[in-house]
Amino acid sequence: MPGFRSFLCVLFSALLPLAAGAASGVTVTDDLGREVVLEQPAQRIVSLTPHLTELLFAAGAGERIVGTVEHADYPPPALKIPRVGTAAHLDLERILELEPDLLLAWASGSPRTALERLERLGLAVYYSEPADLAGIAADLRRLGRLAGQPEVAEAAARAFEAEIDALRRNHAHRRPVTVFYQVWDRPLMTVNDGHLIGEAIRLCGGRNLFGSETSLVPRPDREAVLAADPEAIVTGGPGEDRPDWLQPWREWGALTAVRRDNLFFVPPSLLQRHTPRIADGALMLCEALELARARRPEP
Repeated sequence: MPGFRSFLCVLFSALLPLAAGAASGVTVTDDLGREVVLEQPAQRIVSLTPHLTELLFAAGAGERIVGTVEHADYPPPALKIPRVGTAAHLDLERILELEPDLLLAWASGSPRTALERLERLGLAVYYSEPADLAGIAADLRRLGRLAGQPEVAEAAARAFEAEIDALRRNHAHRRPVTVFYQVWDRPLMTVNDGHLIGEAIRLCGGRNLFGSETSLVPRPDREAVLAADPEAIVTGGPGEDRPDWLQPWREWGALTAVRRDNLFFVPPSLLQRHTPRIADGALMLCEALELARARRPEP
């Protein structure tokens, strides 16, 4: 039946491109538990937060970013990417002009109403909200798959996990140091143990003074901090090289942290941005708490 065989060959040939397209498709589950489906790895990505821009570069897909937001400043090539607004206020017209095939958003920070409008226009949105250090590695792996760079992303995720594991082995079981971590000064803000920074404090052998608070970002008054008498005070400050927020604490000379000069600064991009560089910030934090232990009076 040569005619039938010919028909099958033609049919098979017609189906091959469809089968290849299905095989090249990508499906991942984002941090909100939503499935993100792409017909093929993303070629034109708009990243709507600094941390996602940095994660994409770490995953080997920086060259696929066609738009990002203000304050996306690392690595240096990120500064050359066109801007589409801020993390909180997006220029939807500009985003559409860039013709992205994938948007990366921050679940608790990006404007959800604007993103829902873009989704109704057919754009795929991946929401990131890493709740812990393991979540950073998970985001790396997912972004690598979405951008067609799974091997690069896997290597970056494993390197990050190895750094965190080394810090935990070397510091988590050291004598505890009571810590007040200052996120903001007016109003005074800190973090509880459910926050990623709280996890970094624990892996360094620190005890977060406000770790048991129900709010993720508690707002203790200054009197509560003075009463808790932390052994160390750590801040990210208002900028990368301006530890200004530590100075007012020096007025309280009776504080243990002040008496022992345990006032420490960690650049906010290293500890407050959910990227692999948090391993560098955690290392700085661990070294600071080791110094606080060394400054304890002899028994």
